[in-house]
Amino acid sequence: MEQRRTALVTGGSSGIGRSTAAALQDAGYAVYEFSRRDVPQSGVTHISVDVTSETGVQAAVAQILAEAGRIDVVVNCAGSGISGAVEFTPLAQARAQLDVNFFGTVNVNRAVLPSMRNQGSGRIVNISSVAAVAHIPFQAFYSASKAAVSSYSCALDNEVSPYGIRVTAIELGDICTGFTQARQKIVQGDSEYGGRITRSVRQMEQDEQNGMNPDVIGAAITRIAAKKRCKPVCVVGTTYKLLSYLCRVLPSAWRGKIVGAIYAK
Repeated sequence: MEQRRTALVTGGSSGIGRSTAAALQDAGYAVYEFSRRDVPQSGVTHISVDVTSETGVQAAVAQILAEAGRIDVVVNCAGSGISGAVEFTPLAQARAQLDVNFFGTVNVNRAVLPSMRNQGSGRIVNISSVAAVAHIPFQAFYSASKAAVSSYSCALDNEVSPYGIRVTAIELGDICTGFTQARQKIVQGDSEYGGRITRSVRQMEQDEQNGMNPDVIGAAITRIAAKKRCKPVCVVGTTYKLLSYLCRVLPSAWRGKIVGAIYAK
């Protein structure tokens, strides 16, 4: 009898991660999810893990391999957001942003790569954002973390593709999830910046609350994860595909003016 495919989703207790875990389970995978909170989900096995803990991640991946024997798909959804002016953002919070969004992804992938390489197959999906190319003002550290994820994913795909492992960064746009309420807002300096921090974040939150349904995103991620061949960077949603394309082909000065007109007024 063919062995059931196994998927690991980080940040699976809410939002995109939870929707992705459900979609993978519906597609026939045995699904494990990493998160700090245990929010039960039918058919999904929870393991309490902080992705910023390298030893914790290694132990949790070892547990999955002991139980399931293999990991076929990894979807790195765990992430957080901060907003505020670069000048006034405490460095500890900036580092924490990179630690979760980027190095958390690195920790998980380092833990699963040896087994994927030995089995000669595997799919790694890293959740990025169109902010990786749109460079959103007053969300600079979030944008930087996602740019790092996209760049890292392309480089890693070249490193591991000879072993049957493919890596894809999925750059997402505005999604209506609890991420908006969970964002850490640094409002210090708003008066010095003429109220632009508050106005910018208000626009971001309005766009997010009117954004795509996370269940639609989870289904799209599952389809991409199942493809035998996929580009190292994928964008979900027609509007965001166009935005991503324009950000990549327009001169940087033009791109800056367009993004600034939306988010830095």
